[in-house]
Amino acid sequence: MKLYFRQTGDTGPAIVILHGLFGSSDNWLTINKTIAARGYRVFAVDQRNHGQSPRADDHDYTSMASDLREFLIDQQLDSAVLVGHSMGGKTVMQYAMDFPNTFDKLVVVDIAPRFYPIHHADIIRGLKAIDLMGITSRNEADAILSQYEPLVPVRQFLLKNLYRNEQGHFDWRLNLPVIERELHGIGDELTNPRLVTAPTLFIRGSESPYIVDEDIPTIKRIFPNAQVATIEGAGHWIQAEKPAEFVDILMNFIA
Repeated sequence: MKLYFRQTGDTGPAIVILHGLFGSSDNWLTINKTIAARGYRVFAVDQRNHGQSPRADDHDYTSMASDLREFLIDQQLDSAVLVGHSMGGKTVMQYAMDFPNTFDKLVVVDIAPRFYPIHHADIIRGLKAIDLMGITSRNEADAILSQYEPLVPVRQFLLKNLYRNEQGHFDWRLNLPVIERELHGIGDELTNPRLVTAPTLFIRGSESPYIVDEDIPTIKRIFPNAQVATIEGAGHWIQAEKPAEFVDILMNFIA
């Protein structure tokens, strides 16, 4: 599968960034510019069924790792630093297990290599409740979504997926039917876990429940050369909540 991507910076070592569930490469534009200004080429990728990448009936980590492998080959990136947030973090972990010695370093943002129970069902219901043919503005979509998701920043993030198609109608840059069907698998453990000896950094937010202290032994067992960095005051969306701290930790690790 040929994934859509945005490149920032023309020279320097390569960094490839994968977004999380309901996200896209568009969420990383500010971070990409900050990193590129420090002398890197940054490739932000839309994963399958998200953003402007193709849609597919399969949505599992083995498939998404294969998508990433095809992207790296196409772009001739054989020593990139791989960065993944949430679902993207599981994708790069799966990639590191399936395709060792094809990348430089690994950065996993606020996700652990374990099972997470389904906790996005209300969001799916809210998105499905929006009548794409009936609404005439984003404000109308937001009013409907507010009945399912009370937090304004979360709704703003989700509604970035709303756009007008060539016919002038609202549509989603998400394959909602497949994502809804595969929610359990998105939270599942990784397939055939294997030892990853490459230098790895896990970044977690102190206010996020996604990586807790009890996860660290499992992380160290699968990623023996892993570091775990905690950003104080940050929740799950670390790069959006604490961008300066996030970039500093990322750059120090890569350097």
